[in-house]
Amino acid sequence: MQVVYSANHLVHDIDTETYMGVSVPANEVAERAEKIRSALDADGGFTLTAPTEHGEDPITAVHDEGLLRFLETAWSEVRSQNIPRAFLSADTYPNRAMFDGMSAEAIAQLVREPRHVGGRAGFWGLDSAAPLVAGTYAAARSAVDVALTTADVVLAGETAAYGLCRPPGHHAARAMYGGYCFFNNAAIAAHAITQATGERVAILDVDYHHGNGTQQIFWRRGDVRYVSIHADPDRQYPYFLGRADETGEGGGAGENLNLPLRAGATNDDYLEATDRAIEAIAAVPGSIVVVSLGFDTYGLDPIGDFALTTDVYHEVGRRVAGLGRRLVILQEGGYHRPSLGENARAWLRGAEGRDFDPMPVAGFGPGGAVTG
Repeated sequence: MQVVYSANHLVHDIDTETYMGVSVPANEVAERAEKIRSALDADGGFTLTAPTEHGEDPITAVHDEGLLRFLETAWSEVRSQNIPRAFLSADTYPNRAMFDGMSAEAIAQLVREPRHVGGRAGFWGLDSAAPLVAGTYAAARSAVDVALTTADVVLAGETAAYGLCRPPGHHAARAMYGGYCFFNNAAIAAHAITQATGERVAILDVDYHHGNGTQQIFWRRGDVRYVSIHADPDRQYPYFLGRADETGEGGGAGENLNLPLRAGATNDDYLEATDRAIEAIAAVPGSIVVVSLGFDTYGLDPIGDFALTTDVYHEVGRRVAGLGRRLVILQEGGYHRPSLGENARAWLRGAEGRDFDPMPVAGFGPGGAVTG
Protein backbone atom coordinates (compact mmCIF):
# COMPACT_ATOMS: atom_id res chain seq x y z
CA MET A 1 0.00 0.00 0.00
CA GLN A 2 1.21 3.49 -0.79
CA VAL A 3 1.59 5.80 2.21
CA VAL A 4 1.62 9.53 1.52
CA TYR A 5 3.75 11.35 4.08
CA SER A 6 5.39 14.75 4.44
CA ALA A 7 7.88 15.86 7.06
CA ASN A 8 6.33 19.34 6.81
CA HIS A 9 4.06 18.38 9.71
CA LEU A 10 7.08 18.80 12.00
CA VAL A 11 6.87 22.59 11.78
CA HIS A 12 3.54 22.48 13.66
CA ASP A 13 5.69 22.07 16.75
CA ILE A 14 3.61 22.38 19.90
CA ASP A 15 4.08 21.12 23.43
CA THR A 16 1.21 22.81 25.30
CA GLU A 17 -2.55 23.07 24.91
CA THR A 18 -5.32 24.50 27.08
CA TYR A 19 -7.92 22.20 28.63
CA MET A 20 -10.74 23.70 30.70
CA GLY A 21 -8.65 26.79 31.30
CA VAL A 22 -5.53 24.91 32.38
CA SER A 23 -2.30 24.67 30.43
CA VAL A 24 -1.48 20.96 29.93
CA PRO A 25 1.04 18.99 27.86
CA ALA A 26 -0.15 18.78 24.26
CA ASN A 27 -1.61 15.53 22.96
CA GLU A 28 -1.48 16.29 19.22
CA VAL A 29 2.29 16.35 18.82
CA ALA A 30 4.72 15.50 16.01
CA GLU A 31 5.74 12.22 17.64
CA ARG A 32 2.32 10.79 16.74
CA ALA A 33 2.92 10.83 13.00
CA GLU A 34 6.55 9.76 13.39
CA LYS A 35 5.56 6.69 15.41
CA ILE A 36 3.19 5.63 12.64
CA ARG A 37 5.68 6.37 9.87
CA SER A 38 8.41 4.35 11.60
CA ALA A 39 6.14 1.34 12.15
CA LEU A 40 4.92 1.29 8.55
CA ASP A 41 8.47 1.69 7.27
CA ALA A 42 9.62 -1.24 9.42
CA ASP A 43 6.72 -3.40 8.23
CA GLY A 44 8.18 -3.63 4.72
CA GLY A 45 4.80 -3.79 3.05
CA PHE A 46 4.24 -0.07 2.65
CA THR A 47 5.78 2.38 0.20
CA LEU A 48 6.23 5.97 1.36
CA THR A 49 5.67 8.71 -1.19
CA ALA A 50 5.70 12.50 -0.94
CA PRO A 51 2.60 14.60 -1.63
CA THR A 52 2.20 16.88 -4.61
CA GLU A 53 1.04 20.47 -4.24
CA HIS A 54 -2.61 21.10 -5.11
CA GLY A 55 -2.92 24.82 -4.39
CA GLU A 56 -5.69 26.73 -2.65
CA ASP A 57 -8.64 25.92 -4.90
CA PRO A 58 -9.49 22.52 -3.37
CA ILE A 59 -9.46 24.16 0.07
CA THR A 60 -11.70 27.09 -0.81
CA ALA A 61 -14.07 24.69 -2.56
CA VAL A 62 -14.88 23.42 0.95
CA HIS A 63 -13.78 26.18 3.36
CA ASP A 64 -14.54 29.89 3.66
CA GLU A 65 -11.65 31.80 2.11
CA GLY A 66 -11.55 33.97 5.23
CA LEU A 67 -10.52 30.96 7.31
CA LEU A 68 -7.69 30.25 4.89
CA ARG A 69 -6.49 33.87 5.05
CA PHE A 70 -6.67 33.97 8.84
CA LEU A 71 -4.57 30.83 9.22
CA GLU A 72 -2.13 32.11 6.62
CA THR A 73 -1.52 35.45 8.36
CA ALA A 74 -2.26 34.84 12.05
CA TRP A 75 1.27 34.21 13.26
CA SER A 76 2.76 37.14 11.37
CA GLU A 77 0.12 39.32 13.05
CA VAL A 78 1.08 37.95 16.46
CA ARG A 79 4.65 38.98 15.74
CA SER A 80 3.71 42.39 14.33
CA GLN A 81 1.63 43.23 17.39
CA ASN A 82 4.48 42.22 19.72
CA ILE A 83 2.29 39.79 21.62
CA PRO A 84 4.61 37.79 23.91
CA ARG A 85 3.31 34.24 23.64
CA ALA A 86 4.49 30.79 22.59
CA PHE A 87 1.24 30.09 20.74
CA LEU A 88 -1.98 31.81 19.73
CA SER A 89 -5.29 30.77 21.26
CA ALA A 90 -8.36 32.95 21.70
CA ASP A 91 -9.79 34.08 25.02
CA THR A 92 -13.16 35.22 23.65
CA TYR A 93 -15.59 33.46 21.34
CA PRO A 94 -18.91 34.79 19.95
CA ASN A 95 -21.18 32.76 22.24
CA ARG A 96 -24.86 32.69 21.18
CA ALA A 97 -25.91 34.28 24.50
CA MET A 98 -23.94 37.41 23.65
CA PHE A 99 -26.58 38.20 21.02
CA ASP A 100 -29.67 36.96 22.85
CA GLY A 101 -32.74 39.01 21.99
CA MET A 102 -31.23 40.55 18.88
CA SER A 103 -32.79 39.99 15.47
CA ALA A 104 -31.16 37.76 12.87
CA GLU A 105 -30.52 40.87 10.79
CA ALA A 106 -28.78 42.61 13.67
CA ILE A 107 -26.67 39.56 14.46
CA ALA A 108 -25.60 39.22 10.84
CA GLN A 109 -24.39 42.82 10.94
CA LEU A 110 -22.73 42.64 14.35
CA VAL A 111 -20.91 39.32 14.13
CA ARG A 112 -17.97 40.33 11.98
CA GLU A 113 -14.28 39.63 12.06
CA PRO A 114 -12.36 41.86 14.47
CA ARG A 115 -9.06 43.49 13.52
CA HIS A 116 -7.05 42.22 16.51
CA VAL A 117 -5.53 38.79 15.98
CA GLY A 118 -6.85 37.58 19.34
CA GLY A 119 -10.37 38.49 18.31
CA ARG A 120 -9.85 36.91 14.90
CA ALA A 121 -8.80 33.67 16.60
CA GLY A 122 -12.11 33.68 18.46
CA PHE A 123 -14.06 34.57 15.32
CA TRP A 124 -12.66 31.62 13.34
CA GLY A 125 -11.96 29.22 16.21
CA LEU A 126 -14.07 26.65 18.05
CA ASP A 127 -12.00 26.20 21.20
CA SER A 128 -8.61 26.62 22.85
CA ALA A 129 -7.44 23.11 21.94
CA ALA A 130 -5.90 24.09 18.60
CA PRO A 131 -2.94 26.35 19.39
CA LEU A 132 -1.41 28.16 16.43
CA VAL A 133 2.37 28.46 16.14
CA ALA A 134 4.71 29.73 13.47
CA GLY A 135 4.54 26.55 11.39
CA THR A 136 0.84 25.71 11.77
CA TYR A 137 -0.33 27.06 8.43
CA ALA A 138 2.43 25.35 6.45
CA ALA A 139 1.75 22.03 8.19
CA ALA A 140 -2.00 22.32 7.68
CA ARG A 141 -1.55 23.08 3.98
CA SER A 142 0.78 20.09 3.68
CA ALA A 143 -1.78 17.83 5.39
CA VAL A 144 -4.31 18.85 2.73
CA ASP A 145 -1.81 17.96 0.01
CA VAL A 146 -1.24 14.60 1.70
CA ALA A 147 -5.00 13.93 1.64
CA LEU A 148 -5.45 15.03 -1.98
CA THR A 149 -2.42 13.05 -3.16
CA THR A 150 -3.83 9.98 -1.41
CA ALA A 151 -7.07 10.52 -3.31
CA ASP A 152 -5.07 10.90 -6.54
CA VAL A 153 -3.38 7.54 -5.95
CA VAL A 154 -6.76 5.83 -5.56
CA LEU A 155 -8.30 7.68 -8.51
CA ALA A 156 -5.36 6.45 -10.59
CA GLY A 157 -6.39 2.87 -9.90
CA GLU A 158 -5.03 1.70 -6.54
CA THR A 159 -7.48 -0.22 -4.36
CA ALA A 160 -6.43 1.67 -1.23
CA ALA A 161 -3.93 4.27 -0.09
CA TYR A 162 -3.15 5.85 3.27
CA GLY A 163 -2.48 9.52 3.95
CA LEU A 164 -0.56 10.22 7.15
CA CYS A 165 -2.20 13.59 7.72
CA ARG A 166 -1.05 15.84 10.52
CA PRO A 167 -2.65 18.07 11.74
CA PRO A 168 -5.87 16.05 11.63
CA GLY A 169 -8.98 17.60 10.13
CA HIS A 170 -12.46 16.33 10.96
CA HIS A 171 -13.32 19.00 13.55
CA ALA A 172 -12.66 21.84 11.09
CA ALA A 173 -15.94 23.16 9.66
CA ARG A 174 -16.50 25.32 6.60
CA ALA A 175 -15.58 28.53 8.44
CA MET A 176 -14.03 27.25 11.69
CA TYR A 177 -10.93 25.52 13.01
CA GLY A 178 -10.67 23.70 16.34
CA GLY A 179 -10.10 20.39 18.09
CA TYR A 180 -6.50 20.12 16.82
CA CYS A 181 -7.84 20.61 13.26
CA PHE A 182 -7.32 23.51 10.85
CA PHE A 183 -8.47 22.31 7.41
CA ASN A 184 -10.82 19.35 7.00
CA ASN A 185 -8.57 16.97 5.07
CA ALA A 186 -11.23 14.27 4.62
CA ALA A 187 -13.91 16.73 3.48
CA ILE A 188 -11.56 18.37 0.99
CA ALA A 189 -10.59 14.96 -0.42
CA ALA A 190 -14.20 13.76 -0.58
CA HIS A 191 -15.34 16.89 -2.42
CA ALA A 192 -12.46 16.57 -4.87
CA ILE A 193 -13.42 12.96 -5.55
CA THR A 194 -17.05 13.92 -6.28
CA GLN A 195 -15.81 16.49 -8.77
CA ALA A 196 -13.38 14.09 -10.44
CA THR A 197 -15.77 11.14 -10.72
CA GLY A 198 -19.32 12.54 -10.69
CA GLU A 199 -20.10 9.78 -8.19
CA ARG A 200 -21.42 9.81 -4.67
CA VAL A 201 -18.78 9.40 -1.99
CA ALA A 202 -19.08 7.96 1.51
CA ILE A 203 -17.03 9.13 4.47
CA LEU A 204 -16.56 6.62 7.29
CA ASP A 205 -15.29 8.32 10.44
CA VAL A 206 -13.87 5.91 13.02
CA ASP A 207 -12.16 8.47 15.24
CA TYR A 208 -13.20 8.43 18.91
CA HIS A 209 -14.63 11.94 18.60
CA HIS A 210 -17.48 12.96 16.35
CA GLY A 211 -16.36 14.79 13.20
CA ASN A 212 -18.55 17.83 13.73
CA GLY A 213 -16.80 19.72 10.94
CA THR A 214 -17.36 17.00 8.36
CA GLN A 215 -21.01 16.73 9.36
CA GLN A 216 -21.50 20.50 9.04
CA ILE A 217 -19.82 20.73 5.64
CA PHE A 218 -21.99 18.02 4.07
CA TRP A 219 -25.18 18.57 6.12
CA ARG A 220 -27.23 19.70 3.12
CA ARG A 221 -25.42 17.75 0.39
CA GLY A 222 -26.81 14.61 -1.16
CA ASP A 223 -23.61 13.54 -2.89
CA VAL A 224 -21.67 12.65 0.28
CA ARG A 225 -22.89 10.22 2.93
CA TYR A 226 -21.24 10.78 6.31
CA VAL A 227 -21.20 7.88 8.79
CA SER A 228 -19.48 8.30 12.15
CA ILE A 229 -18.83 5.91 15.05
CA HIS A 230 -17.83 7.90 18.13
CA ALA A 231 -18.23 8.62 21.82
CA ASP A 232 -21.61 9.94 22.92
CA PRO A 233 -21.37 13.77 22.79
CA ASP A 234 -23.39 14.02 26.00
CA ARG A 235 -20.14 13.13 27.78
CA GLN A 236 -17.36 13.84 25.27
CA TYR A 237 -16.05 16.50 22.89
CA PRO A 238 -17.40 18.10 20.70
CA TYR A 239 -20.50 17.98 22.97
CA PHE A 240 -22.89 19.95 20.75
CA LEU A 241 -23.02 17.67 17.70
CA GLY A 242 -22.91 13.93 17.10
CA ARG A 243 -26.22 12.61 18.39
CA ALA A 244 -28.11 9.82 16.65
CA ASP A 245 -31.03 12.04 15.66
CA GLU A 246 -28.84 14.32 13.48
CA THR A 247 -29.52 13.04 9.97
CA GLY A 248 -29.07 16.01 7.60
CA GLU A 249 -31.38 18.52 5.96
CA GLY A 250 -32.51 19.50 2.48
CA GLY A 251 -30.61 17.59 -0.18
CA GLY A 252 -28.62 15.92 2.58
CA ALA A 253 -31.63 14.59 4.50
CA GLY A 254 -30.88 11.04 5.57
CA GLU A 255 -27.25 11.24 4.46
CA ASN A 256 -25.81 11.71 7.97
CA LEU A 257 -25.60 8.72 10.31
CA ASN A 258 -24.19 9.08 13.82
CA LEU A 259 -23.49 5.97 15.89
CA PRO A 260 -22.58 7.20 19.41
CA LEU A 261 -21.22 4.56 21.80
CA ARG A 262 -21.15 4.23 25.57
CA ALA A 263 -18.12 4.65 27.81
CA GLY A 264 -16.12 1.45 28.00
CA ALA A 265 -17.25 0.29 24.55
CA THR A 266 -15.68 -3.09 23.83
CA ASN A 267 -14.34 -4.71 20.67
CA ASP A 268 -17.72 -6.44 20.21
CA ASP A 269 -19.59 -3.14 20.64
CA TYR A 270 -17.36 -1.54 18.05
CA LEU A 271 -17.67 -4.34 15.53
CA GLU A 272 -21.45 -4.22 15.82
CA ALA A 273 -21.36 -0.47 15.10
CA THR A 274 -18.93 -1.09 12.24
CA ASP A 275 -21.36 -3.49 10.63
CA ARG A 276 -24.15 -0.91 10.90
CA ALA A 277 -21.89 1.71 9.34
CA ILE A 278 -20.90 -0.60 6.49
CA GLU A 279 -24.55 -1.44 5.84
CA ALA A 280 -25.39 2.27 5.57
CA ILE A 281 -22.55 2.85 3.11
CA ALA A 282 -23.41 -0.22 1.04
CA ALA A 283 -26.96 1.12 0.64
CA VAL A 284 -25.82 4.01 -1.58
CA PRO A 285 -23.98 3.89 -4.92
CA GLY A 286 -20.34 4.90 -5.30
CA SER A 287 -16.95 3.32 -5.76
CA ILE A 288 -14.82 5.20 -3.18
CA VAL A 289 -14.94 5.53 0.60
CA VAL A 290 -12.92 8.15 2.47
CA VAL A 291 -11.96 6.82 5.91
CA SER A 292 -11.26 9.26 8.74
CA LEU A 293 -9.04 6.93 10.73
CA GLY A 294 -8.53 7.59 14.44
CA PHE A 295 -6.95 5.45 17.14
CA ASP A 296 -8.15 7.40 20.16
CA THR A 297 -10.64 4.53 20.50
CA TYR A 298 -7.77 2.46 21.93
CA GLY A 299 -8.17 1.32 25.52
CA LEU A 300 -5.15 3.26 26.81
CA ASP A 301 -5.77 6.50 24.93
CA PRO A 302 -5.34 9.42 27.37
CA ILE A 303 -8.40 11.34 26.15
CA GLY A 304 -10.75 8.46 25.30
CA ASP A 305 -12.77 5.96 27.33
CA PHE A 306 -13.31 3.00 24.97
CA ALA A 307 -11.70 -0.41 25.60
CA LEU A 308 -10.52 -1.40 22.12
CA THR A 309 -7.42 -3.54 21.59
CA THR A 310 -5.05 -3.59 18.64
CA ASP A 311 -6.39 -6.78 17.09
CA VAL A 312 -9.84 -5.29 16.55
CA TYR A 313 -8.37 -2.64 14.25
CA HIS A 314 -7.25 -5.39 11.89
CA GLU A 315 -10.77 -6.77 11.82
CA VAL A 316 -12.34 -3.34 11.27
CA GLY A 317 -9.99 -2.70 8.36
CA ARG A 318 -10.84 -6.11 6.91
CA ARG A 319 -14.59 -5.51 7.17
CA VAL A 320 -14.39 -2.03 5.64
CA ALA A 321 -12.38 -3.41 2.71
CA GLY A 322 -15.07 -6.09 2.37
CA LEU A 323 -17.36 -3.38 1.00
CA GLY A 324 -15.48 -3.86 -2.27
CA ARG A 325 -14.92 -0.13 -2.68
CA ARG A 326 -11.64 1.71 -3.07
CA LEU A 327 -10.39 3.31 0.13
CA VAL A 328 -8.82 6.74 0.70
CA ILE A 329 -7.64 6.34 4.30
CA LEU A 330 -6.66 9.54 6.14
CA GLN A 331 -5.22 9.84 9.62
CA GLU A 332 -7.17 11.72 12.28
CA GLY A 333 -6.59 11.29 16.04
CA GLY A 334 -4.99 8.79 18.38
CA TYR A 335 -2.88 9.95 21.32
CA HIS A 336 -1.44 6.89 23.08
CA ARG A 337 1.87 7.21 21.31
CA PRO A 338 3.44 3.81 22.17
CA SER A 339 0.58 1.95 20.43
CA LEU A 340 -0.01 4.16 17.40
CA GLY A 341 2.34 2.40 15.01
CA GLU A 342 0.99 -1.08 15.72
CA ASN A 343 -2.63 0.10 15.63
CA ALA A 344 -2.07 1.68 12.22
CA ARG A 345 -0.28 -1.42 10.92
CA ALA A 346 -3.14 -3.61 12.11
CA TRP A 347 -5.88 -1.51 10.46
CA LEU A 348 -4.06 -1.08 7.17
CA ARG A 349 -2.99 -4.71 6.92
CA GLY A 350 -6.60 -5.69 7.53
CA ALA A 351 -7.71 -3.38 4.73
CA GLU A 352 -5.15 -4.99 2.42
CA GLY A 353 -6.19 -8.54 3.31
CA ARG A 354 -2.88 -9.30 4.99
CA ASP A 355 -2.58 -11.12 8.32
CA PHE A 356 -1.98 -8.93 11.36
CA ASP A 357 1.48 -10.35 12.19
CA PRO A 358 2.06 -8.18 15.29
CA MET A 359 5.51 -6.78 15.85
CA PRO A 360 6.93 -6.85 19.39
CA VAL A 361 6.30 -3.64 21.31
CA ALA A 362 7.72 -3.17 24.80
CA GLY A 363 4.99 -3.49 27.42
CA PHE A 364 2.36 -4.94 25.08
CA GLY A 365 1.34 -8.52 24.43
CA PRO A 366 -0.58 -10.11 21.53
CA GLY A 367 -3.57 -8.12 20.33
CA GLY A 368 -2.43 -4.95 22.06
CA ALA A 369 -2.98 -6.26 25.61
CA VAL A 370 -0.93 -4.53 28.29
CA THR A 371 1.69 -6.68 29.99
CA GLY A 372 3.86 -6.26 33.05
